[in-house]
Amino acid sequence: MRTFAIRIHERGGVDVMRWEEIETGEPAPGEVLLRNTAVGLNFVDPGHRSGLRTEGRYETPLPMILGTEGAGIVEKLGPGVTSLSVGDRVAYWYSPPGGAYCQARVYPAERLVKLPPDITEEVAAAVLCKGMTANILLNHAFALKRGDTILVHAAAGATGHLIAQWARHLGATVIGTVSTGEKADFARAHGCDHVINYERDDFVKGVREFTGGKGVPVVYESVGRDTFMKSLDCLSFRGTCLLYGLSSGQVELFDPTELSIKGCLYLSRPSTHQYHPTPAIFQRSAMEVFEVVRSGAVKVHIGQRYALKDVGEAHLALEQRRTIGATVLIP
Repeated sequence: MRTFAIRIHERGGVDVMRWEEIETGEPAPGEVLLRNTAVGLNFVDPGHRSGLRTEGRYETPLPMILGTEGAGIVEKLGPGVTSLSVGDRVAYWYSPPGGAYCQARVYPAERLVKLPPDITEEVAAAVLCKGMTANILLNHAFALKRGDTILVHAAAGATGHLIAQWARHLGATVIGTVSTGEKADFARAHGCDHVINYERDDFVKGVREFTGGKGVPVVYESVGRDTFMKSLDCLSFRGTCLLYGLSSGQVELFDPTELSIKGCLYLSRPSTHQYHPTPAIFQRSAMEVFEVVRSGAVKVHIGQRYALKDVGEAHLALEQRRTIGATVLIP
């Protein structure tokens, strides 16, 4: 089947992305052919494009079709596929890496999640990866307790606004950081009890004041280089920093002794991919995400929509921190 996709032949800026005709091929045993109707935008996508995220398991030979997350309609079943039917609405994330920036593709059936009737394909493309990230951060990587006060960076972002709402649903008090007044208003409406504009105010001072000097037991750190060391200063004794994103760049090297000096702190770099090593675990986590969305406790805000062929504009908006909530690309 001939279709179109965004493909790169070299690493670099947004100009390396090309709208090209490709051949999907036929679904092999255990695979399906699906038509994408919505594609999610994630910070890892510009990283793959630029070369920032090409180490280890991120290494993908060029030319490469970008994108890690999407939703669509099953068009054709490969041999042996019995878990899905033609016409099913499904969503997917990350396995195999790349390949989502397209109109159609083949994909492993066991890594596809059938959508509940009340979850739209756009919502699924916006929430699956980010919601599963929030799930592991809040329910697995740290033992969050009712009554905890936490710090969530980029609280108006695609993942941050999900973490803030889910954490409040679990009984936490949420301090969020943002970069603009507009984002502050959004964060307050999406789970944050207290918001700090870190472009204008000292968020360490703000956190200490809000907590009576104690600090927080956990920081959800997605910004990286610009905020990381200060995030450690926000933690209470034996607090935990969960570093799950690097939107401002890689964290600078530091002496681990600093963790002891700052209060016997813990540092973890959770990987959403590695927290879902089997199809069964993946399916269960996805259903937990959809369930909390369906309950109304977490509302998915799609702040931006772009045509897939205009993805360069979407990448620039994301990298320049002009987005609020999630961004969806329409093939």
